[in-house]
Amino acid sequence: MDKELRIIISGGGTGGHIFPAISIANAIKIKRPDAKILFVGAQGRMEMQRVPAAGYEIKGLPICGFDRKHLLKNLIVLFKIFRSQQLAKHIIRKFKPMVAVGVGGYASGPTLNVCAEKNIPCLIQEQNSYAGVTNKLLAKKASKICVAYDGMERFFPKEKIIMTGNPVRQNVLNVDLTQQEARKKFGLDPDKRTILLVGGSLGARTINESVKQHLDLVKDNSNIQLIWQTGKYYFQEMQAAVKAFGELDNLVIGDFISDMGAAYKAADLVISRAGASSISEFCLIGKPVILIPSPNVAEDHQTKNAMALVNKDAAVYVKDAEAPQVLIKEALDLVQNDEKLRSLSENIKTLGLKDSANVIADQAIQLALGK
Repeated sequence: MDKELRIIISGGGTGGHIFPAISIANAIKIKRPDAKILFVGAQGRMEMQRVPAAGYEIKGLPICGFDRKHLLKNLIVLFKIFRSQQLAKHIIRKFKPMVAVGVGGYASGPTLNVCAEKNIPCLIQEQNSYAGVTNKLLAKKASKICVAYDGMERFFPKEKIIMTGNPVRQNVLNVDLTQQEARKKFGLDPDKRTILLVGGSLGARTINESVKQHLDLVKDNSNIQLIWQTGKYYFQEMQAAVKAFGELDNLVIGDFISDMGAAYKAADLVISRAGASSISEFCLIGKPVILIPSPNVAEDHQTKNAMALVNKDAAVYVKDAEAPQVLIKEALDLVQNDEKLRSLSENIKTLGLKDSANVIADQAIQLALGK
């Protein structure tokens, strides 16, 4: 029997980091139920709720990113980095991990740095087509780097790279409903074309404004129906706008969709930001998608994610600044174009990499056991 596994998984900040991290942990536990897994995240970020909800212990570091607009505030940031490094040392000394897995996000920096100093092997999982700052800095210290896009040797040593794809939520892939049943679950007509709009776990102002400004088009196209996830920050404002407009039988609005698998199943077309985890889900389920990359992310990596698909005719791209004017009209036209939908579905499906969580889990276990 192999010795007991002790594994740290660090990172977070957004659902795009957290969902893959939890998927990797779940895959490790299936392979090795005896494994002890500890998460390390950033205090105040969503991983501090999502990880315990998934059944795992998490420790928080007081880390945050640099403020590029207010440079004086970075004195506090530097103190938080120092404090996080000290806390990471304490956590690692006590937990004694055999391997550290970094999924990106602020907390993975101090955690993997300390592990590397102690000669604990490190694995990086980079979700995006353009590597994040933290992962680029950690690359020299990592033993293995798991990626989801071609051409990542631009950022990382080629000999360390393993093409694995991004782990995705299992409830997105394992849906036992038909498309008609999924639509009924949302109170919609089972036979009408359906568009799903999602802006990530927190919502997206541009996507929400695009709908808000064109509720008349939604009403005029009553043969098409919409499922609209606004995000919690925007829900009250958007709900009030719909109420002021008047009755819309072909629109379902909510702040958060708990069963995203059913929502994807119900949809003929998805409108989404271009986060790496979401794109990986679309590839695996073969879902036609219009991508509106967020302009408010480091290195404009969402645009780079989107163009990796658009250049292969696997997705439609709408620029964030243009979306309020053109998005809804373009979506209403596209969802009725059978030939284009079929082409997008076929092309995006060729880009999906299956069993990513299992492959990454195997790599982490091998490192932990010194193999």
